Amino acid sequence: MSFVPQKRDSTAPCSLDSDAMAPVIARTLAVAALQLVASVALATGTLGAQTPTPPPVAAVAPDTSTRFAVGGFADIYYGWDGGRPRTLDRAYVTTAARHNEFNVNLAFIDATLVGPRVRGRVAFQFGTSVQANYAGEPRLGSLSGPDVSRYIQEATIGLKVRDDLWIDGGVFFAPFGAESWISRDNLTYTRSFIADYSPYYEAGVRATWQVAPTFAAQFHVINGWQNISETNGDKAFAVRLDWQAQPNLAFTYDAFLGNEQPDSLPSRLRQFHEVIAQWTPSEPLVLRLSLDVGREARAVGASDWWGGALIGKYSVSPTVALVGRVEQYNDPDRVLVTAAPAPVRISGASFGVDIVPAPKVVWRTELRALRATDAIFPDRDAAGGFASRNISAVTSLGWTF
Repeated sequence: MSFVPQKRDSTAPCSLDSDAMAPVIARTLAVAALQLVASVALATGTLGAQTPTPPPVAAVAPDTSTRFAVGGFADIYYGWDGGRPRTLDRAYVTTAARHNEFNVNLAFIDATLVGPRVRGRVAFQFGTSVQANYAGEPRLGSLSGPDVSRYIQEATIGLKVRDDLWIDGGVFFAPFGAESWISRDNLTYTRSFIADYSPYYEAGVRATWQVAPTFAAQFHVINGWQNISETNGDKAFAVRLDWQAQPNLAFTYDAFLGNEQPDSLPSRLRQFHEVIAQWTPSEPLVLRLSLDVGREARAVGASDWWGGALIGKYSVSPTVALVGRVEQYNDPDRVLVTAAPAPVRISGASFGVDIVPAPKVVWRTELRALRATDAIFPDRDAAGGFASRNISAVTSLGWTF
């Protein structure tokens, strides 16, 4: 409530009746009483003493248990293939898949949700690695194929059903291997054959069980071997076990079991097993060994493939690292390397230098040499258009935002 002072009319006559004087007398007595109280207070020394301040009310902290974040990554590269393929498409690779061309290897933007009982991630992607990796996405019906699905890196939602158990569903990264789909997270810039010829993504449901602080297990029910769209009426199964044996020594086992043939063909069971060991003998040095073996049933007998990669990374300084790899891959019946014109028996080595010129920026350069027992690498100058050797070089600039 507010009071608006009234403007006095100077022409009105003055009245001295008792009713008019009563408010004046009351105000005079009030002022006198206040003066008396103030005098007593000054005499006793209580005026000016601080009244005790009540303790502040504790601020209510915002709810930070559930966090939402948006980010992304961009990887720009230039690659050179010694075979100088006429189409500029490099064979058998997903990383830096174009020759003599500046291009985007992988760019994505994602939104992540992390909470005590819920989690999720949605990420959309683009780049030549995406086109190369999703080229085999099956087409069955008019609502399948890579046209849309290749832009989905992940689309998952997960619920914690117990303190040690999560259930996730959607499109998510496959549980196989130690080489990530995102180049910044790998020891080497290019990926080994055993990584490029095992799944990077899948669609289905998974359970993640933290059995102990040093041991975790994953169980997957999925559509199949790296496919969002189905190829048949069957589902496939996968498992991954991670054991931190010592602070500097970790082991992983992962496996796949499923039928990858269309319903119009006889079922052929495919199985795959992988063992990974990572050792960090000292702070700047990391060593990782991965071994794969797979088998697919045939009308008579079975076809096998196998391979391995040994990768080492040595950090010279916080901003410079040297990376090396030796690898072997064999798919003589071309179960997975279907585009090869001859049986696949490849050995190779690579050497790279990683430089971090600024926070969240990495510049990676790598030289790679491959040799096969048969002429399988596209080569413009070779007789028949294929050679048994291939040398490539690539340089990349990656930025995390």
